[in-house]
Amino acid sequence: MERILVLPGDGIGPEVTREARRVLEAAAGRHDLKLEYEEAAIGGASIDACGTPLADAVVEQARACRALLLGAVGGPKWDAMPVDTRPEKGLLRIRKELGLFANLRPATVFPALAGASSLRPELVEGIDLLVVRELTGGIYFGEPRGRALVSGRREARNTMVYDEREVARIARVAFEAAAGRRRHLTHVHKANVLEVSQLWIEVVEEVARDFPDVELHHQLVDSAAMLLVRDPRRFDVLVTGNLFGDILSDEAAMITGSLGMLPSASLGEGGIGLYEPVHGSAPDIAGQDAANPLATILSVAMLLEHSLGASAAAADVRAAVSAVLGAGHRTADLAGAGEIAIGCTAMGDHVLAALAAG
Repeated sequence: MERILVLPGDGIGPEVTREARRVLEAAAGRHDLKLEYEEAAIGGASIDACGTPLADAVVEQARACRALLLGAVGGPKWDAMPVDTRPEKGLLRIRKELGLFANLRPATVFPALAGASSLRPELVEGIDLLVVRELTGGIYFGEPRGRALVSGRREARNTMVYDEREVARIARVAFEAAAGRRRHLTHVHKANVLEVSQLWIEVVEEVARDFPDVELHHQLVDSAAMLLVRDPRRFDVLVTGNLFGDILSDEAAMITGSLGMLPSASLGEGGIGLYEPVHGSAPDIAGQDAANPLATILSVAMLLEHSLGASAAAADVRAAVSAVLGAGHRTADLAGAGEIAIGCTAMGDHVLAALAAG
């Protein structure tokens, strides 16, 4: 029996995780997977309940589970709080506490959604790329950091720090992913001005020796950002640090037509995985049954594949999503002119029906 911890979070988080859990339960049943579920608060919901964005008890609860399914955190209700106590700190902490150093964000254009992308359909058809982002190091965690008054002027600083072990382990994840795909890896960096990126190049080249069948390219982050919108099909797997990965993965998401379509997995060395949609908490539509649950449902497919080793079940979930989109069902973020938008629950119903139909 594998234990799954559901962290609904804030805004539309409870709505999309509800639909994703329904799909996970159905897929598990079809493939004879024995799962049990627990639920806990994170982010703003945790602040409201116990005064902290992530309680110590929830961290321990998470350690005892095989996988975590997260909705979203944050919202204007908590925006005025000090940075160190805001909802997002709960997400950063759970990643750090569980050692979830590798963030995998696939960006796939489903055939039925090629016209929904902000790019021309002929540019995006057939796109299937994966951004591998280092998640627990770099400028988001480096020390020293903070604000001070220096010579009468306000000053703030953040520090980008990586050591060779951190770079090597994320590079290995990326190479292994590329080896199972089209065997092409792009390392994104800023080595023309950053010593940190120069270290990345050295270490990535060292890891590359263990993967002679994977073609490696190094690409400056500014040109990589340009090429993602000019010629996205040239990419297979991209690997980069925390800051660059944060930006580029959202850019890649928009190629798919909506942030509501992009799942993610955060993996570590201890076997625990955290799965979440890339979109935010969207408080403006929370509680209106208007959210798109497909990114969270596709995150469930990643959970099945990476944490449970159930690749056939994962393929069933992805096929069900593709069938639903092919049938013309759209939530508001995907609906074009003249298309009728359906709600979050209805989309979940359609995916469940497609899953049941095989």
